[in-house]
Amino acid sequence: MMNQLGIKVLRPGPSGNESAPNHANYDESLANPFPDLPEVLTLKNGKKVTNADIWWTQRRPEIVEDFEREVFGRVPEDMPNVTWEVMNKENDVVASYPVIKEQLKGHVDNTSYPQISVDIQMLLVRPTDAAGPVPVMILFGGGEFPQGGGGPSFVMPGAPGSPGSDPAGTEQLITDGWGYAYINPASIQADNGAGLTKGIIGLVNRGQPRKPDDWGALRAWAWGASRGLDYLETEKALDAKHVGIEGVSRYGKAALVTMAFDTRFAFALIGSSGEGGAKLHRRNFGEAVESLTGAGEYHWMAGNFLKYGASEAKFGSKNAGDLPVDAHELIALGAPRLTFISYGVPEKGDAKWLDQQGSYMATVAAGPVFKLLGARDLEVLENYRIAKMPSVNVGLLGGELAWRQHDGGHTDGPNWKYFIT
Repeated sequence: MMNQLGIKVLRPGPSGNESAPNHANYDESLANPFPDLPEVLTLKNGKKVTNADIWWTQRRPEIVEDFEREVFGRVPEDMPNVTWEVMNKENDVVASYPVIKEQLKGHVDNTSYPQISVDIQMLLVRPTDAAGPVPVMILFGGGEFPQGGGGPSFVMPGAPGSPGSDPAGTEQLITDGWGYAYINPASIQADNGAGLTKGIIGLVNRGQPRKPDDWGALRAWAWGASRGLDYLETEKALDAKHVGIEGVSRYGKAALVTMAFDTRFAFALIGSSGEGGAKLHRRNFGEAVESLTGAGEYHWMAGNFLKYGASEAKFGSKNAGDLPVDAHELIALGAPRLTFISYGVPEKGDAKWLDQQGSYMATVAAGPVFKLLGARDLEVLENYRIAKMPSVNVGLLGGELAWRQHDGGHTDGPNWKYFIT
């Protein structure tokens, strides 16, 4: 990819070790070296977006194009079909409520390149005795997914909370009459650069390397979640008009990308997503663009994104300030749908590296689009540049755009009850 782009050298990202010579900046007085963000409600021709029609027909497509070309990559036009099969079905109990669990496999048609096989793994859990179709949350989940259809029971990702903590989010969903579905990102696309010639990206590229504007893993995981929604739309017991998406950390990034590019999703819970998610790229605080262009994370992004971490290249040196878009516009692509941005606190493990303040600023800056479309934003009066986060455990929850920093760690667990409400 570096050869395709004419990149000779990539800048090293900041270190998370505060004693290292190249440690990340955590001084707020040095955190905002860039000019104002790209104007989310100004067209490329300089005209202002004054109504919803201009947003949907002109400005939103401009932003989508920039994100596809430069940041997350494009999904190929002729994607293979996905055929879903129920591998196992059983009755169980969650939070004292009877449920039906289904182990599902979404087989991606690989007749064009049989050397690569992709089978999307999803676990669907819904109340047994619901009076009508139920809303569903799709959760990006890790953990052990059973292979084949003969196993006696499901192995659900995630661990129970500590004593005295809230019930697991999935238990709260069932208690409140929802269903939920875990989708396994690794079954869609591997979380490493070596996997780019495998998985769904490798399948559609017939095992060949990517082009600069081809999609990365974040977009691939989002595509897989959308195929999961395709299946939910076929189930009469589910309310497919009210399906949400959730993820934490890298999967928080993927959930935000899912919400942005697939308008069928009705709501999202975005947990501790950091750089590449809700955090502003144009911030010198913690994680940086160079973190995403480095060896461990470049596969999440489009190849073109490498340009913004290059110090020696045929096009010169680019940085975060040269990006045509930023995180506030990614959040704004979810408008006017329900979007809850969640973080924890550094002292419990939700590291400063994630830049909670920069993510709050992005959420504030996304607000004008929600308001334009008739929704409520955070209703913060300050400009994003001077907007300070509310105190921990003080949520801004009155609108379709919501924010809450809880007092836990690298999880969205303490915010589930606020999200459901």
